[in-house]
Amino acid sequence: MNEGQINSSPKYSREFLRQLPKVELHRHLEGSLRLTTLVELARDLGIEIPPTEQQVIDDFLVTKPMKDLESVLKKFMRTQAVLSSEEILARITFEAIEDACHEGIRLLELRWAPFYIADGHPGLTPEKILRGIKMGLKMAQELPIAVGFISIVQRIHSLEEAEQVLQLTLDHRDFFVGIDLADNEVGFDPTHFEKIFSRAQAQDLPITIHAGEAPFAEASLNVKKSIELLGAQRIGHGLQIFRDPFIMSLVRQKGIPLELCPTSNWLTQSVPSLEAHPIRQLMEAGIPVTINSDDPGIFGIDLVHEYQVLSEIHHFTEAEFNNCNDVAAQASFIPRMQKQKFWPRPIHNLR
Repeated sequence: MNEGQINSSPKYSREFLRQLPKVELHRHLEGSLRLTTLVELARDLGIEIPPTEQQVIDDFLVTKPMKDLESVLKKFMRTQAVLSSEEILARITFEAIEDACHEGIRLLELRWAPFYIADGHPGLTPEKILRGIKMGLKMAQELPIAVGFISIVQRIHSLEEAEQVLQLTLDHRDFFVGIDLADNEVGFDPTHFEKIFSRAQAQDLPITIHAGEAPFAEASLNVKKSIELLGAQRIGHGLQIFRDPFIMSLVRQKGIPLELCPTSNWLTQSVPSLEAHPIRQLMEAGIPVTINSDDPGIFGIDLVHEYQVLSEIHHFTEAEFNNCNDVAAQASFIPRMQKQKFWPRPIHNLR
């Protein structure tokens, strides 16, 4: 089997996996554009688009491993250019939710970074961005899915901007279900943001933190700091803790779910291959594991693809998929009554 390819004779058919009720906790709205929508919007906005579909894929998507996470993040700016109006944000929000429904997702958390979207778009303030996304959510209100939104503080931005993101989130608690810290971890110690997330904790705002994603010396320590200093109730990625038995034990004892994204981790070179992904090792060590697509529009995948990868390469069973989804349903920041309306099995947490 070629790297990243799915066996033509799968243990479970794609349709079987599609129909499994799913939860996705880690999906970026800005990374969820349909390729057809991206091309249409770019042409409407006068952005140069290559003449063939393959050239568009090569220019805008990440379908082969890149040098590192930073290289992948730079490619995101190609698609960010089209996020230029409230109407466009409404459309991509609706389409992201609609696509999730088609993938069998019943509970969906979408996260987005206000200052990332606003960059290069004069007049598109965080409040206007929020208004556009709310419009998209309203358009999707008849779909059979519960949706929650998470705001993102970017490590690469100032503490002043981080404060603005937190305040936006607190001002719209009826819309946001949590807050996140994201972007490249290298060179950005979690302690730099301790005051921001202490304030979030004081307001009882649920917290998830991107940590332990890329393979660098402080990766596992960042997970520890994110839990102990920033109050992380979940960890985005976190796969590098497989290298550190002490941190694995800490995560297991505290019951902190990991939001794992296998294909993303391979394409960003967080792991050398899909076969080398530690998801089964972490799961068998008793760590709560959830399955996610991260940026399906950028990577040219969907959540069903991730299930195919885990079925074929890591030999996941239906029972294991169901367990991961029940873990995710309980860990979701979406209010419990809303979750239970769409989730087919009991949810025992207190949210």
